[in-house]
Amino acid sequence: MECPHLSSNISGAFDSSRFPNGTPSSWCCNVCRSNKSPWICLTCLMVHCGRYVNGHAKKHFEENQVLCVSQRKGEKHEKEKIHHSVCMDCSSYSVIFVIIIFCLQKLREHLQSLRNLGNTCFMNAILQSLSNIEQFSCYFKELPAVALRSGKTAGRRMYHTRSQGDNSVSLVEEFRKTLCSLWQGNQTAFSPDSLFYAIWKIMPSFRGYQQQDAHEFMRYLLDHLHRELQYSRNGASHPVSPQDGVRLSSTDGKCCTNGTASVVTSIFGGILQNEVNCLICGTESRKFDPFLDLSLDIPSQFRQKRNKDQEPVPTCTLRDCLHSFTDLEELDDTELYYCHKCKKRQKSTKKFWIQKLPKVLCLHLKRFHWTAFLRNKVDTYVEFPLKGLDMRGYLLEPEKSLPGSCLYDLVAVVVHHGSGVGSGHYTAYGSHEGHWYHFNDSTVTLTNEDTVRKAKAYILFYVVVAALSQGKMVRPKLIK
Repeated sequence: MECPHLSSNISGAFDSSRFPNGTPSSWCCNVCRSNKSPWICLTCLMVHCGRYVNGHAKKHFEENQVLCVSQRKGEKHEKEKIHHSVCMDCSSYSVIFVIIIFCLQKLREHLQSLRNLGNTCFMNAILQSLSNIEQFSCYFKELPAVALRSGKTAGRRMYHTRSQGDNSVSLVEEFRKTLCSLWQGNQTAFSPDSLFYAIWKIMPSFRGYQQQDAHEFMRYLLDHLHRELQYSRNGASHPVSPQDGVRLSSTDGKCCTNGTASVVTSIFGGILQNEVNCLICGTESRKFDPFLDLSLDIPSQFRQKRNKDQEPVPTCTLRDCLHSFTDLEELDDTELYYCHKCKKRQKSTKKFWIQKLPKVLCLHLKRFHWTAFLRNKVDTYVEFPLKGLDMRGYLLEPEKSLPGSCLYDLVAVVVHHGSGVGSGHYTAYGSHEGHWYHFNDSTVTLTNEDTVRKAKAYILFYVVVAALSQGKMVRPKLIK
């Protein structure tokens, strides 16, 4: 079938009947005769192999660009440059992948893939998601590069990793360089090996090349970035207002700053109010807890597997998960609450309220749970909105919320494919300038909203609508 991008992205008439004979999978490279990853030039219709075979398609593209430029230098009147474009087959049609070099370059000039360093898809999916959050990624991209001091301190970095006592590696600096590289718009996938090395040194639990939990990695990453930025001189040049801190005073329950706030707590930081009521004497206890993300259970009634002759289970929605998180719950006998009035542990109820919503709401769906010896996956599909997630009903004092401050639009999704946390594969979806993209390590493909809606989400990133209207979102590259 004809590539759907030809008419909208290639200037001039194009006759698809001039394609080589046979199916695309049978096409062979004109140079090495390999039939792996065939790419066809949309100008001269020559077939070459992809960059992970022998790279002849990329070489053909580059050679023809140089030729066109040299021809133009000797001409008095510049003619329009002839673009030798290369299109890989679209997965929804009869061809291989939906990557288009140059013919869609304007749409994805800022998009870059990440190379998989060996079961590092969990890291790539999180990096692509975070890079798609404009306020967060722009903060790091605008940080100055690590400067070297003179004199006795020469060679030491200006960022401090006080939490692990190692000044030889800066997670902030490596994260900054990774985001900058992702936004350069190179067609080749970026290898985040320097960042991965820093993670190995700072977070020992992620050493090695075994599969890891993407949510656990995200929590570690944000926590270490926050702690390093608290003591960073460069971070101080991008001040965060004190009211954006996320520590609660244990005495009066009021929100106040916990040391130095950072861009992490400013953007992802919210506050929960935890209410516990003793069922014997009625004493109420309130506690405030900061959060960077909310981990939501998928209600048990949606996890049941039905036989063919049984009625289908109703679709679980994100609101079902949020209601389950905030509904009044009676604690079981293993979680008895110590009542200071009764002077002993008593049966009690617990309820969560959101006291302060963050600018970016990160929702983690708890898809992995322990049985006797195994950690199994909950594969239930959870329906989620792409726009207009209203969080007003979960606020402690909704009447005090500003207009639009409770509405969120989806900006990124992390998906786990497979049956277990220690296996499978992670990919991510990200929205940029009205288009959705699928990030699968070194492959970035243009996709659509329906495909995103059908994904079995693991982590959802929502940005408050008020923040989106304040500035234009920008979008980074791919990761290898």
